[in-house]
Amino acid sequence: MTAEILCIGTELLLGNITNGNARWLAEQLAALGIAHQRQSVVGDNRRRLMAAVQEAAGRCRVLITTGGLGPTPDDLTTEAIAAAFDTPLVEHPEIWSAIQARIGARGRFCSPSNRKQAFLPEGAAVLPNPTGTAPGMIWTPPAAPGIQPGFTVLTFPGVPSEMEAMWFGTAEPWLRSAGLAEGVFASRMLRFWGVSESALAEQMADLLALENPTVAPYAGAGEVKLRLTARAGSVAEAQILLAPLEAQIRARSGRACFGVDDDSLASVVLEQLRRRGETLAVAESCTGGGLGAALAAVPGASDGFVGGVIAYANSIKQALLGVTQALLESHGAVSDPVAISMAEGARRATGATWAIAVTGIAGPGGGCTEKPVGLVHIAIAGPDGCSSEAVRFGATRGRVWIQRLTTGEALNRLRLRLADCSGAQL
Repeated sequence: MTAEILCIGTELLLGNITNGNARWLAEQLAALGIAHQRQSVVGDNRRRLMAAVQEAAGRCRVLITTGGLGPTPDDLTTEAIAAAFDTPLVEHPEIWSAIQARIGARGRFCSPSNRKQAFLPEGAAVLPNPTGTAPGMIWTPPAAPGIQPGFTVLTFPGVPSEMEAMWFGTAEPWLRSAGLAEGVFASRMLRFWGVSESALAEQMADLLALENPTVAPYAGAGEVKLRLTARAGSVAEAQILLAPLEAQIRARSGRACFGVDDDSLASVVLEQLRRRGETLAVAESCTGGGLGAALAAVPGASDGFVGGVIAYANSIKQALLGVTQALLESHGAVSDPVAISMAEGARRATGATWAIAVTGIAGPGGGCTEKPVGLVHIAIAGPDGCSSEAVRFGATRGRVWIQRLTTGEALNRLRLRLADCSGAQL
């Protein structure tokens, strides 16, 4: 059995919003063991929407749509789907009553335009929306040539919170009871830093050819990921397939593998500090607060992260971190001595066990032959001393890329330093 995802909305085609719904739905289908082979996006156009639905009906068993449900003129999904199969719309009084009650409860004027939401194709079942006014439907159109036997369409609004509530409340139980699953999928995402996608792929070449479980590489801003996916009769059986594969990959990659699934370098570092009962401060120049933001984004960050200083100007480096004028004049702000002084100053000012300092040239201007754009110095100060090392990220991918790489590289260096201090296995 195959499923397809059709996302509806001109704003998606124009790139005004990110299509996170497709990603979320794909993950839910995989968790149910329902394979899907295509994702499509269509604008708010009745004719094109009808064509997209008709094409999908000839390919897949289940079509899941998001978007285009609501009272406004461009909400065409229900009408277009019914028209695609030449089926009349019929009113569901219970939907209209629920809409009136919900809108009234919110103190809004109950506009007649909302009434169109109460009309579904003849024979469709309501897919209730517990948090919004736009219901969806579960509908199997009449059998016809060119339509897959048993073809069924499930519609959801484009608001993620509403879609998710409807999925768990009604759609997922229906899909399970319909017996559409072909086994169960389980996945793990292993995360790496300090190795390129090509190098990791070469290292794991034989594993990338596996059919069950499978291994697929992904690259990001300095981070490389391997998604491990197994299909079995149950989640427990799938996890059994994944365990030895994960162990093999970790053994091959060593210290480069820093976490799994929702782990980030920041969360891993904060967990290391928590276990040690230690704290961290930061001193940032070229990242402008990005390092602190990455740490503060982790729930419970206050257990280990005490704060920091955004010392963009040299005067701030001097006044708040104790970097001397002589050091700045003799070495320049972008240098190991200044990075070390910044890290020591942050540690001294905050009383933190550890401190990270970064200073560099994020560009696009400001570079020279000796110190080009992309040059960053990263210092780590701790109970065992302070050291700094330069890294050259290059200028080709721009300012934001350099700042992101600097943040990740700084956290990874502290991760490794903490592991070395404790002798822990990574």
